[in-house]
Amino acid sequence: MSNTKTVYTTGEAARICKVSQQTIIRCFDSGQLKGFRVPGSKFRRIPRDILFKFMKENGIPTDALESGKRKTLLVDDDVELVEMIRDHLEADGRFEVRVANNGFDAGMLLKEYHPDVVVLDVMLPDINGKEVCQRIRGDASLSDVRIVCISGMVEEDKISDLMVAGANEFLQKPFELEQLIDLMCRQLDVEPAHAR
Repeated sequence: MSNTKTVYTTGEAARICKVSQQTIIRCFDSGQLKGFRVPGSKFRRIPRDILFKFMKENGIPTDALESGKRKTLLVDDDVELVEMIRDHLEADGRFEVRVANNGFDAGMLLKEYHPDVVVLDVMLPDINGKEVCQRIRGDASLSDVRIVCISGMVEEDKISDLMVAGANEFLQKPFELEQLIDLMCRQLDVEPAHAR
């Protein structure tokens, strides 16, 4: 069973194309990107085949649309936890997962894989999470990447340092996997599973 969507909102189309929602709305309103409005509302909707054609014509990589899944980079050196999260995300069906066990591998994968979301353990063997956040935020090509930090630490000042460094969310270990997925969905504007 494929849960690939057939119609997208302007926000979803913007994330798939890695452009701003305003850009998609401008293209829609100018007729460059065809679609339809939801009857009785101002909401714009873009059918998948039209979005695919638009991406091809404008040289936008279509891999995000082809799989329909959100690219997730999981960065943690706890092998058991990584396996558990990866299995849960893949079973959910809306996420494609790559794993890095240290900051160096994460840096390489960030460039090559360009994930939609990074689930980042704050305490890595070779680098701390704050530095990873700063590096991601310091790279303009990764400006759309969402960062969810996970850690067993609870010092408020450390958590606020992570937020200042660019993290979007912080989740304290141990946590329920559903909590993590809900946070990721919120950051990616995906409907939580129970809303589907």
